[in-house]
Amino acid sequence: MSSGRMHADELDTDASLVRRLLEAQFPQWAGLPVERVRSAGTDNAIYRLGDGMAVRLPRIPAAAAQVDKEQQWLPRLAPLLPLPVPVPLAKGAPGEGYPWHWSVCRWLEGENATLERLAEAAQAAAGLAHFVAALQRIDATGGPPPGRHNSGRGAPLAVRDGPTRAAIASLQGMLDTGAVTAAWEAALQAPPHDGPPVWIHGDLQPGNLLAVGGRLSAVIDFGCLGVGDPACDLQAAWNLFTAEAREAFRAALGVDGATWARGRGWALSVALIALPYYQHTNPFLAGVARHTIREVLADHGHGA
Repeated sequence: MSSGRMHADELDTDASLVRRLLEAQFPQWAGLPVERVRSAGTDNAIYRLGDGMAVRLPRIPAAAAQVDKEQQWLPRLAPLLPLPVPVPLAKGAPGEGYPWHWSVCRWLEGENATLERLAEAAQAAAGLAHFVAALQRIDATGGPPPGRHNSGRGAPLAVRDGPTRAAIASLQGMLDTGAVTAAWEAALQAPPHDGPPVWIHGDLQPGNLLAVGGRLSAVIDFGCLGVGDPACDLQAAWNLFTAEAREAFRAALGVDGATWARGRGWALSVALIALPYYQHTNPFLAGVARHTIREVLADHGHGA
């Protein structure tokens, strides 16, 4: 999981702060145990509150706006989805020296859904595809378009060209930059999304998927929620799965070639940007990034 601070503008929090916030704003919960949760998450600090709740406090200014978005949309989306999601129970206000709004959510049991924790990867891939398809079917009217609130997830892939190439340059000597450049340029050549924008989670990766008993049990962290290109939510095909399960994921979604190619580009771009940023502070995310790059290059090398 994360080791120390991950961002230059990160705010420090602790259980004592959470207790003071609860005492001031939600005294009915102030007597419950508060325990920090070790997490690979980068935008929010998570604290378990009693047995059935979690407190989420944004770590950085860029994540502060996610609270209002999640409070508005998750209660509407949750009843229409086939897997549990963290529905907000309350919205906290700034206080006790903490500058932003924060959330109390329902606690969801499970461990990060790494490939090793999934008993049947192809079954998990089909289940995740079912979740993605259900999310995409929900009416997206009024949903937030890509922007700073979700790091541009769901925007046209081409807008990531500059940051992606800069990341490739910074990784010279760590990986085959010629191969990843070729894979990135191939993704850019895919036709852009020409249909209506759909709901996307925006960050489907092992750290945001939970598993219990070897099966997917929940989808968490909707900070990158928005409406845009559905290809963005194909990232799990490469950042979590390997070839056989990836094909099960694609088959269950019935994805066309252009969308699949853009999805591979999304997975590669996110991984390339994450690897140099988190390689010393978040070993879990750095490992996910390396896995993603390997899987994308394997696919590209086989002309998939």
